[in-house]
Amino acid sequence: MQIFRGTATNRIDAKGRVSIPARFRSIIEGDSMSAVYCHQSLNQPALEAGGRRLLNEVETMLQRINAYSDEYDALSHTLIGASEELGMDSEGRIILPEHFRDYAKLETGVTFVGLGIRFQLWNPDAYQKHLEEARKQSRALRGSLNAAPAAPAAAPAPGGAP
Repeated sequence: MQIFRGTATNRIDAKGRVSIPARFRSIIEGDSMSAVYCHQSLNQPALEAGGRRLLNEVETMLQRINAYSDEYDALSHTLIGASEELGMDSEGRIILPEHFRDYAKLETGVTFVGLGIRFQLWNPDAYQKHLEEARKQSRALRGSLNAAPAAPAAAPAPGGAP
């Protein structure tokens, strides 16, 4: 199974079109899709996009939630109702709707960032700042993940003597 990985920055033309990186496009086409599923990120000033695997992940997540709960309502509105399928033309370009460009502050360029089953579309400058912060967090996480486990307590000596 191929995953979205790596980064690429492409220009947006005057009509709001941008070329999806070829390696990302081949994964989407491998999912038997001619469009990119896209929605606003829940926690970043970026767009989330992908193919069938991302759609399946969203559907699976929603199936675990009571369909009449506030959580389901919020997530389904955000991830399904406000999402769009952006058709690819013969050159692998999509048109980014104005509301998506405004949300992610995409003006002249887009940085595509592979994240496994999905990829994000970022304003290039905003992504560089985000990446710097992510690296700091990763270093902190690495330190906690590599910390030596606490030594087990010594077993008492036979007969109860220390």
